[in-house]
Amino acid sequence: MNKKIEKVAIVGGGFMGIQIAIVAAKFAGNSVKIYDVNPEAFERAEKIREALLSSQVAAGKISEQDKTGIKERITFFSELSAALAGADLVIEAVPEVLELKRKVFADLDRLAPLGAILASNSSTMPVSRMEDATRRPEKVVNIHFYPPIEQRNIVDLMGGTRTSPEVLEIAEGWVRRLHCLPLKVRKELLGFCFNRVWHAARLEALKMWAGGSVDFMDIDRAWMIFTGMPLGPFAMMDGIGLDVVLQVHRFYHEEYKDAFYRPPEALEKMVEKGELGMKTGKGFYAYPGPAFSKPDFLKP
Repeated sequence: MNKKIEKVAIVGGGFMGIQIAIVAAKFAGNSVKIYDVNPEAFERAEKIREALLSSQVAAGKISEQDKTGIKERITFFSELSAALAGADLVIEAVPEVLELKRKVFADLDRLAPLGAILASNSSTMPVSRMEDATRRPEKVVNIHFYPPIEQRNIVDLMGGTRTSPEVLEIAEGWVRRLHCLPLKVRKELLGFCFNRVWHAARLEALKMWAGGSVDFMDIDRAWMIFTGMPLGPFAMMDGIGLDVVLQVHRFYHEEYKDAFYRPPEALEKMVEKGELGMKTGKGFYAYPGPAFSKPDFLKP
């Protein structure tokens, strides 16, 4: 097993996948291969990559030469075996569906080099739920990023039931090379470190809104003023995708079998209507030009 990660493969070419690829190529100089089952994802990923890197050039964070080098280190593959060839680390960034993640892990175990570490970017699910789909449970780990990664440079890091200390050490070293702070979870926990805190706050905000007690915009206003953050919980949920938010809350509910964790019916109805947030143009807010982006949103 290579003690320093140089070659990375990412399964899932969505918004998170391309962000992970950029920081790996930019800060660690990694060669990054991205695989997606949907060829259309590559066009979207290339547009996201171009937009993110161009904004960094405009802000003076990187040069045009840096941008070219980063782009050259990121390549796209429609064949999984080709994407995994030579990888030191493989990260799955597929939807939050346990059965899907287990299938992906089985495929990764079959096709990735024997020494490769297999990681999950799940925002909630412990990798122990996937480890027995592989023949290398000692080499599996949770590595969960928070978008936008360069602004929220924290990463949850947690092993499974048999993850070796060496694998955790290698993963931690790689995370630090990305200019990110590893949040190490010493005992298995749904939601890991900070994401567990964020889940609790989000659930309480959803219950307050769904129960008709408080307008969701006031919750966002209070959060923005109190924390100094540019977005409140509902704006952030719109950015994540309300379908993804619902999947995560359902997972907690199914795991704990406690009505306290049940996602509000009002959220389920929004998802059923296709109001998924930013990606559909309507969620809690309407896009483009959501109310929270207006100058008077926080006016007394």
